[in-house]
Amino acid sequence: MYRRILNLAKPYWHLISLSLVASIIYVIFNSLSIWVTASLINNILTDFDTLVENQTKLETSTDLTVNQTLKLWTNKFILKDTPIDTLLALCISILSIFFLKNVFLYIKNMLISVVQFRIIRDLRNKLFDHLTSLSLSFFDKTKSGELTSIILNDVQVIRRSLAVSFHKLIVEPINILTFTGLLFFINWKLTLFAIIVLPIAGLFITIVGKSIRRRALRSSKQISGIVSILQEKLSSIRIIKAFVMERSERRQFKGETAKHYRLLRRHHSLHYFSTPVTEFLGISMGVLLLWIGGREVLLYQTMDPEDFIRFIFLLFSILRPIKSLNTVNNDIQTALASGERVFSLLDTPRTITDSEDAKEVFEFQEAIQFKNVSFSYDGKGGDVLSNISFTIERGKVVAVVGESGAGKSTLADLIPRFYDVKKGAVILDGTNIKNIQIHSLRQLMGIVPQETILFNDTILDNIAYGKKGAHIKDVREAAEAANALDFIESQPAGFDTGIGDRGIQLSGGQRQRIAIARAILKNPPILILDEATSSLDAKAEKKVHDAIDRLMKHRTVFVIAHRLSTIVNADKIIVLKDGEIVEVGTHEELINRNGEYKHLYDVQFEYNAISH
Repeated sequence: MYRRILNLAKPYWHLISLSLVASIIYVIFNSLSIWVTASLINNILTDFDTLVENQTKLETSTDLTVNQTLKLWTNKFILKDTPIDTLLALCISILSIFFLKNVFLYIKNMLISVVQFRIIRDLRNKLFDHLTSLSLSFFDKTKSGELTSIILNDVQVIRRSLAVSFHKLIVEPINILTFTGLLFFINWKLTLFAIIVLPIAGLFITIVGKSIRRRALRSSKQISGIVSILQEKLSSIRIIKAFVMERSERRQFKGETAKHYRLLRRHHSLHYFSTPVTEFLGISMGVLLLWIGGREVLLYQTMDPEDFIRFIFLLFSILRPIKSLNTVNNDIQTALASGERVFSLLDTPRTITDSEDAKEVFEFQEAIQFKNVSFSYDGKGGDVLSNISFTIERGKVVAVVGESGAGKSTLADLIPRFYDVKKGAVILDGTNIKNIQIHSLRQLMGIVPQETILFNDTILDNIAYGKKGAHIKDVREAAEAANALDFIESQPAGFDTGIGDRGIQLSGGQRQRIAIARAILKNPPILILDEATSSLDAKAEKKVHDAIDRLMKHRTVFVIAHRLSTIVNADKIIVLKDGEIVEVGTHEELINRNGEYKHLYDVQFEYNAISH
C-alpha cells in the first residue's frame, strides 16, 4: 500500500533527487556542527599549550586512526597562534556551518513540499476523474458523504503523512548512518554496545504501529459517517424543522461524534505513548553509555576526554532521528489506513465503458429500438424491467406512463447508458449503443429531469453548462425560448446573477425554465423529458409547458409522463406495469381500449376534479 502511495511521486523524481542531494549536504554540515561544537567545548576546557602539544603529536604520527585524522584536520582549520584567535576561528566556523546547514535544510524541505503537494493534487484529480467515470449504479450504493470524506479527509491524512515521512525518511536514516559511522571511528566497542538497544526499540515501534493503523482505519470510516449525516441533515433542514426533530437529530449527531472521539482518543493515546517510551529507551541507553564511557575516561584513562565529549554529543544527537523515525512509523500507519480507502475507491471498476471497437456517431437519423430489454440494478435480483420492446422513430414523441415504481425513469436511463441492460439491447440507428462511444452517444441527447439540478454559479453559466463558451446572443435566445428571459433580466445582475446552492435563490418554475434553456442551447436531436410540472402552480406550469412545447419541436422526444393530460398528443404512449409493457397506442386508442391507461386516466381525472 505504501509502495502505491510512493509510486505517485515517480513523475517528480528529479525534484526528489535534488532534495536528496540537499539532504546529504545538510547531514554533512549537521555532523560538522556537532563535531566543531564538541571541539569548542574541549578547547575551552583544555589548556591551550596542551592543545598545541596534542596537535604536534598528531602531525608527527605516521599511524593515525580515522578518528585521529579527523581531529588533525579539524585542528588544522581552527587552531591558531593564540587562544583568542582559536576561539574566534571556532565561533566563525560554527556560525558558517550552521548557516549553510540551515540553507540546505530549507532547500530540502521546499523541494519535498513541492513534491508532496503535487502528489496530493494529482491524487485528488485522479479520484475525481475516476468518480466521474463510474456508472450511476455505484452512486446508488455509495453515500456522497463517504466519497467527500475520502477525497478531503483521507487524502489530507496522506498529505500530512507524506509531509512527515518524506522529510524524515530521506534525512534521518542518513543522519543515523553518519552519526553511527563517527561513533565507530571514536570508539567501536561503545558503539556496538549502543546498537544492542535498537532491535528492542524497533520491535516496540512495529507492534504499536500496527495498532495505530487499525485504529486510524476505524477513525477514517467514522468520520465518513459523520460527513454523510451532516450532508443529509443540512440538505433536509426544512423537513427537520417542519417535524420539530431538531433534538432527535442533535442526539444522533452527538452519538456519532462521541464514537469518533473515543476512536481518536485510543488512536492518539497509543501515538503519544510510543514517543516517550522510545525516548526513554534511548535516554536509558545514553545514560548507561555515559557511565561506561565516563569510567574509561576517569578511572582507566583508555579514552581521550575530547573523544568522550564528541561521543556523548553524537550519541545524544542520534536519539533525535531515531525518535523521529518512530513518529514516522506512526504517520505511515495512519497513511496506510487512509490509503486503503483511497485506493479501494480508485480500484472500483468502471462498469460502463467504451468497447474496443466503439464508433463515434454525429447524428441521429432513423430510430431508437428497445429489443427484449430486461434490467435489474444489482444484476442478480428481480428484474425492474422485463422483456421490453418498442421503437422511438425519429421526429416522434413517445411517452411512457405507469404507476410509481413501474420502471419509467429506469427505462429512460437506459437510453444514454446511465445503466447497461441485463438482457436484450438498446439500438440506435441499427447499432447497439454498447458499440457507440459514450461521449458521442450522450452528445445527441438533452435531458430535462424532474428534479432540476442547477449549480452554485451564475444564470449564464448554468444555461451554457452543456455548451461552454456559448455566445451571449445564443444564451439569450435559449432563455427567451424557455420563457425565462423576463425573470432573468429582472434579477440584480441579469445573466450574471448567482443563484446559490442548487439554485435555491430561484423559484421552482424559474429553475425548470433555466434547465429547459440549457437543453435548448445544447440543441440535441433526442430529448429525454421527465415531466416536471406537477409541483408548480398554474401560472408557472403554463410558462414551463409553453417552454417545453418549443423545446420539443423538430426533435425526437421520450417523455416520462406524470400528468396524463400533457401527453394526449403524443405519437405513441407506452403503459408500464410492474416493469412490463401492458399497453401501447395513442391517447384515443388507449382510452377506447378501456384498459390500464383508461384506469390511470380516470383516477387522475377524479383526483384533479376533487382537488379543484
